[in-house]
Amino acid sequence: MSPTSADEVRKLLSSTCLKPSVDVFSPIIAHIANLSFAECRFPPSFKTAQVLPLLKKTGLDQEQMSNFRPISNLSTVSKVIERLVLTRLRPHLLASPNFCRLQSAYHRGHSAETALLHVMDSIYAAADNKKATTLVNLDISAAFDTIDHDVLLSRFGSEFGVGPAAVCQSW
Repeated sequence: MSPTSADEVRKLLSSTCLKPSVDVFSPIIAHIANLSFAECRFPPSFKTAQVLPLLKKTGLDQEQMSNFRPISNLSTVSKVIERLVLTRLRPHLLASPNFCRLQSAYHRGHSAETALLHVMDSIYAAADNKKATTLVNLDISAAFDTIDHDVLLSRFGSEFGVGPAAVCQSW
């Protein structure tokens, strides 16, 4: 991964609680990020999150634990390093022939609305062409919790060409 600079970190910190001290923290965080990139390791202390329960929908019974979802709050430094990695990986992933152009989540300019418009356009086009159409919706929102991360990292390398130095167990 290409190294970062204090200026790049400064831009990311401009909207955080560290803004008043951005000139002090930017070079330090840039140094930590560059070490992390070079050594392909993420400091364990930055992996610790404060986990808070959040009610899934207002009005649900607050006595039922299944009505809550966990929200993990990482430190500002963790989030900045995560953004630095993302800015380096995103262009590579978007350029890959294996990237699904219909991907909506985590894809700038795409949303639930654009996904719905695509589905509706496909349904209308099929109807105009007198074709039968079936729509099946699946809620896979919790699927990531069940993914074998070794398999995910392996596919990340084999299908998107991300080298071993970027595909670290620590990330």
